[in-house]
Amino acid sequence: MPKMKTRKGAAKRLRLTGTGKIKRMKMNKRHILTKKSPKRKRQLRKDTLVSAADLHKAKTWIVQ
Repeated sequence: MPKMKTRKGAAKRLRLTGTGKIKRMKMNKRHILTKKSPKRKRQLRKDTLVSAADLHKAKTWIVQ
């Protein structure tokens, strides 16, 4: 059976942490920023983790 290929779109967006969790960026920080409050934009800067429900699926996408 051949090796699994990495999904390149997911590999550019997701990063694996040392403990096996997957980090991702938050959405809604690309455009139309004038109507969003400074607090909201500041909170959108931080990374967050992929939810437990999607973790297995996301790990298969970024398999090395």
